[in-house]
Amino acid sequence: MAVLKTAVLASLATAVAARSVPANVQNLYNSIVSQGSCNNKLASGFFSEDNDGGSTSYCGDHLADYGIVYLQSTGGRLANMDIDCDGIQNGPADDGRCGSSGDTQSITAFSDTVRSYGTGQRDLDANAHPYVVFGNDGSKPGWKTFNPQSVGIEPLSVMAVVCNNKLIYGVWGDTNGDDGRFPVVGEASISLATACFGNGVNGNSGHDEDDVLYIAFTGSSAVPGAQGARWNAQDYNTFENSITALGDSLVARIGSNNGGGGNPPGGGNPPPTCSWEGHCAGASCGSDDDCSDDLTCSSGICGSGGGSAPPPPPPPTCSWEGHCLGASCGSDDDCSDDLFCSNGKCSN
Repeated sequence: MAVLKTAVLASLATAVAARSVPANVQNLYNSIVSQGSCNNKLASGFFSEDNDGGSTSYCGDHLADYGIVYLQSTGGRLANMDIDCDGIQNGPADDGRCGSSGDTQSITAFSDTVRSYGTGQRDLDANAHPYVVFGNDGSKPGWKTFNPQSVGIEPLSVMAVVCNNKLIYGVWGDTNGDDGRFPVVGEASISLATACFGNGVNGNSGHDEDDVLYIAFTGSSAVPGAQGARWNAQDYNTFENSITALGDSLVARIGSNNGGGGNPPGGGNPPPTCSWEGHCAGASCGSDDDCSDDLTCSSGICGSGGGSAPPPPPPPTCSWEGHCLGASCGSDDDCSDDLFCSNGKCSN
């Protein structure tokens, strides 16, 4: 066992050799910083640091054109990176650095979904799974909250993190609470933070500068699902490698319509246009009526549809129509047959 653990820790140590930031993502980063603050604040009043006055927002400036949401403060600042150690404890990749954390919890927000994937993994492991803490639950009257699902971001979807001149892929794996005083943002699992900043981070000491860009992607296409990731991975490299192809396809949304690496936001090719501003291709939608012209609503995003794309699969069937796989639910009693309720959806 000692030999195995040594090998796993050595694998984690190599995680700092992450990919460089591609040109289109770097252009986005530079544009956000130079802009200074967010124009389309989906929710504001959050604290990246104790003394920042609650200046951080969930920003939707590029929700319509790129299908992304990110954290942005004011004065060219973004967010910091505190360390999260929630989830499975004392796994093979745990090297003891989480021991200094005073607020570790034994469960993450979407553990039910992880367990439903049937891989034998009961939850995320902060030491092995690079995950981002995104969205805010309210614990006090009047507390600032934000649910990323309200704009089409789905649990356990792949996220991109720009940190220390690197691009890291992770998943949306947990939600922010508070530190007893403020609604806080800017937190990631210790494995993701290690990939960014090395082994100097620990459960009680992260990265304080507000220069980290957290990018979340809308739509079901950002969700790897049960088969699209190595959920039972026991080390960072194995899991991050399993979501790299999906991450690459998602960042290709940014700055160009032909696979990324193209024009910076605000320059080069203009954003998509249509006869109903704000409802063009890439805009969030709830139905076809929310989309301009001949666009249709697919996975919460307006798009052209048709073409060579295959038709969507038929809806799931079961013995209780309207309560089949994927239907909304409040408890297991709302789901047909042997389905159960997980995160508000009937699951198998």
